[in-house]
Amino acid sequence: MSRRVVRQSKFRHVFGQAGKAEQTYEDIRVSKVTWDSSFCAVNPKFLAIIVEAGGGGAFIVLPLAKTGRVDKNHPTVSGHTAPVLDIDWCPHNDSVIASASEDTTIMVWQIPDYTPVRNITEPIVTLEGHSKRVGILSWHPTARNVLLSAGGDNVIIIWNVGTGEMLLSLDDMHPDVIHSVCWNTNGSLLSTTCKDKTLRVIDPRKGQVVAERFAAHEGMRPMRAIFTRQGHIFTTGFTRMSQRELGLWDPNNFEEPMALQEMDTSNGVLLPFYDPDSSIVYLCGKGDSSIRYFEITDEPPFVHYLNTFSSKEPQRGMGFMPKRGLDVSKCEIARFYKLHERKCEPIIMTVPRKSDLFQDDLYPDAPGPEPALEADEWLSGQDADPVLISLRDGYVPPKSRELRVTKRNILDVRPPAGPRRSQSASDTSFSQQQQQQTLETLLEEIKSLRERVQAQEERITALENMLCEFVDGTD
Repeated sequence: MSRRVVRQSKFRHVFGQAGKAEQTYEDIRVSKVTWDSSFCAVNPKFLAIIVEAGGGGAFIVLPLAKTGRVDKNHPTVSGHTAPVLDIDWCPHNDSVIASASEDTTIMVWQIPDYTPVRNITEPIVTLEGHSKRVGILSWHPTARNVLLSAGGDNVIIIWNVGTGEMLLSLDDMHPDVIHSVCWNTNGSLLSTTCKDKTLRVIDPRKGQVVAERFAAHEGMRPMRAIFTRQGHIFTTGFTRMSQRELGLWDPNNFEEPMALQEMDTSNGVLLPFYDPDSSIVYLCGKGDSSIRYFEITDEPPFVHYLNTFSSKEPQRGMGFMPKRGLDVSKCEIARFYKLHERKCEPIIMTVPRKSDLFQDDLYPDAPGPEPALEADEWLSGQDADPVLISLRDGYVPPKSRELRVTKRNILDVRPPAGPRRSQSASDTSFSQQQQQQTLETLLEEIKSLRERVQAQEERITALENMLCEFVDGTD
């Protein structure tokens, strides 16, 4: 009788655990709009959730530490005139977030480090170029201020948020609705899925489809695709019999899949979240109550099932924390923020280890908050891998940096004169402007509070006078 050989992997025993009651965010009216995005975005400073909003679209932003019951009057970010469909934090500035809406616009917001008194209604910049609703957003992984959007007009637009201008428009590549768009590690290629059932690899700067595969999954329901660190493409979709399915593909040889596995018959679209450091992909289905996770390796069968985290409540959406926001002292390798109907709870994925020391093998250097390229450098054809940081001592988010938008004069086509300013001079300018803006905002809010206090005092005086008159009358 032959012995079964167990595959060696340090991630075989990864387990998931829901956060305690005091770690959850309660009383949040999560959006009920029908759209297959995650409805939640998180970074080491803030948690953002798309919420129900009367007469427009809004999302709420909470400091990560502000757990517990959320005041029903908590300020929202509300500038859109129709429901918000997707939100995404900038990977190079933890205070900047982009939102996409049914109103055809993209808005980019600067979130202050303090909790504002009123709703935030003025974005830093509004990007207008789509003719139908915008449902997909994705920041470039290595270039500063480069943002991608995809709309119901079947167009992908790449923007320079720093100038508010359109860099590239890919408008003749998709004949139908785009279901997903993903950058590769250095942002030189895109993988897209579309309602026409075709998986495409696109070079956005050349405006070319460099590889494509029809019916990577044969079912008609939406497909998702993400790049792995090896440059392969991991997909989720449906079979002809409506079974959910996952696949792994080599873009250099789209004829045959490297792996293709049927899963179950649920009809929720599987949202893949990928961690390149561990090469683990987590699959979260909208309406599911579980998270399945798989390890992708270089040896057949390439995609290895690890485990399933199960709970009782179905998920309305899911946020995925960047690696630099994890607690390395607890061997945490992933953290999700699961949306329920009225709350958000963290789910922590951990590798069990006995030692309290820093685990080098679990935490290779991870992408940090500094961009590797400027927008114009990327547009001119340069590529660069993410700038990595060590997580040995944990990650402390830097102080808020203001995103300045400098609109270019379209009549002046001369190149900018003189050398580019050094980073330190730019940062000093950012810091001074940020301080001035914060000071003005605080003074304005103090003035507003004083006016409200004065109004309350006048009201109290009026009520006391009425009470005195009433008492005198009864005497």
